Amino acid sequence: MKMKKLGSSDIEVSHFCLGSMTWGTQNTAEEGHAQIDRALEAGINFIDTAEMYPVNPISAETIGRTEEIIGQWFARDKRRDEVVLASKHSGEGMQHARNGAPISSDTIPGAIEGSLKRLQTDYIDLYQFHWPNRGSYMFRKNWHYDPSSQNRAETIAHMEDALGALQREVERGTIRAFGLSNESAWGLTQWAAVAERVGGPCPISVQNEYSLMCRLADTDVSETCVNEQIDMLAFSPLAAGLLTGKYQGGKVPAGSRLSLNEDLGGRVTPRAFEAVAAYLDVAEKHGLDPVQMALAWCATRPFMGSVIFGATSLEQLDVALGGAELTLSDEVMADLNAAHKAHPMPY
Repeated sequence: MKMKKLGSSDIEVSHFCLGSMTWGTQNTAEEGHAQIDRALEAGINFIDTAEMYPVNPISAETIGRTEEIIGQWFARDKRRDEVVLASKHSGEGMQHARNGAPISSDTIPGAIEGSLKRLQTDYIDLYQFHWPNRGSYMFRKNWHYDPSSQNRAETIAHMEDALGALQREVERGTIRAFGLSNESAWGLTQWAAVAERVGGPCPISVQNEYSLMCRLADTDVSETCVNEQIDMLAFSPLAAGLLTGKYQGGKVPAGSRLSLNEDLGGRVTPRAFEAVAAYLDVAEKHGLDPVQMALAWCATRPFMGSVIFGATSLEQLDVALGGAELTLSDEVMADLNAAHKAHPMPY
């Protein structure tokens, strides 16, 4: 398993990261623990979670359950030092957490304490903001996103306030580093500039959606990542399962994400299935597993820190792990580029 230091930090992570958002709904605690065991055996040292997980669905009854499942594994195996653990503070509007309050110096200490208690640990390696208070163009909002109502002064003041609170947590030893999620190029630049100007932890990562079918980051966020030493953590690198091919031809496997979310968060479109067909053709042409090809491709990107993938079975997990050592040839890369040009922004 390839390793790298994340952003400007000394935190070394595997270039594949185990996602956990189904543990507690689609997966039992025992299944989540088995996935952790298998991933660590394969060389993964990085696990990503969030206070609002699990999903499918998100509910007041289940929120926090995924962190509890990870905490149970820590309590059982006493292997906290083998894991780089990332979690997230929910942004404004998450009614099941703090009644939807925005992220601020008032919410950060309590949110961290809640996560630490559920996780049964005394520190989080990478603490991320799940989405910006001001909103985001992520999750298909790019089609109609309008930032003209934003107040720049309020945004900068919020960043200064939040970074002060985060720095106090770093000094307390409850977090080691700070990251962002669902953030724009402008937002990343401002967070980095504010941290340099007033102090506080510089962001070392941004967790945005990124896959063969969702490449919004290529034209702006990527440049920010490279110049500001902020590594990307790609989520949904399999396009919520579309790139596996399992939904082609109108198929909806029982227990799959599509069976629980009929449009996969806006990803289900006629053009999406056409794009998937093109990528499946590339995999077949070169004798590759499409899951492994998609994950390995993400890992080649020059701004990538780690590729976050999830699984609902050990069989799925083993397939994904097989992509960790896959090297894509120049011919494969050329064919993938051609497919992207033929099927840009399919959703």
